[in-house]
Amino acid sequence: MAYNHNPLRVGFIGWGAINRRVASLLSERQREKVSFVAVCLRDLAEAVDLPGDVEVITEPSSLAELELDIVIEAAGRAAVAEWGKAALSNAGALAVASASAFCDDDLLELFLRTANEHGSQLLIPSGALAGIDAIAAASALSLEEVLHRIVKPPHAWSGTAAETMLDLAAITKAETFFRGSAREAASRFPQNANVAVISALAGIGLDRTCVELVADPSAKGNRHELIVSGEFGNLNISIENRPLASNPKSSDMAALSLVRLVENRIRAFVM
Repeated sequence: MAYNHNPLRVGFIGWGAINRRVASLLSERQREKVSFVAVCLRDLAEAVDLPGDVEVITEPSSLAELELDIVIEAAGRAAVAEWGKAALSNAGALAVASASAFCDDDLLELFLRTANEHGSQLLIPSGALAGIDAIAAASALSLEEVLHRIVKPPHAWSGTAAETMLDLAAITKAETFFRGSAREAASRFPQNANVAVISALAGIGLDRTCVELVADPSAKGNRHELIVSGEFGNLNISIENRPLASNPKSSDMAALSLVRLVENRIRAFVM
């Protein structure tokens, strides 16, 4: 298929810290190849510092008029349910950063059915993780175990259920305050453990993937440790990300993975 030289038409669901960062980086790196068309918002008060002539839309049905190539979601799991079906019905692809939405098996099934019906794609970025491509490849054979450990400074767990499990201000060493399935972790800690759904969907699923959540006063950033075993062999990988400056519960890598995903739609050389 011949390369389409028209700019990639991009829409955003939400205009928070991650999507702002994505738009800023794409503007710097791909100004001639990417066109920002629309931002999907419920709260018009968030429509500040929008790029260029971008249109603000407040109804999912409006996506039908925009001829978007890709829609990037980074607005929380409720926004995925609200906008996702319309995006998959009217754009070439939907990239979902709020993967915790897919703790709802019925929603995931609806999206996959919609994508198949309309010839679109549901894309899950690697987020703050490393090694997701390896886990996904290894899952072609039998996987025995996937452990995803998430280690963050105590303040990064503020405002979450972690505050009811330990005294975040008083701990002096690393404390594991949660151990359970990826489904439970992402459901109880959607802002901090959303990424556990990514490792789960790449490998052995939401209920078999084990997640540990750790508050560590010595942590300099947000660390993810993945330990995987199976017929392919063994994988043990760790990545420590700098927190997103405007949202310490997330990582800059979450935005960078979305940038890479978009750029791979316009590159001749893809890795």
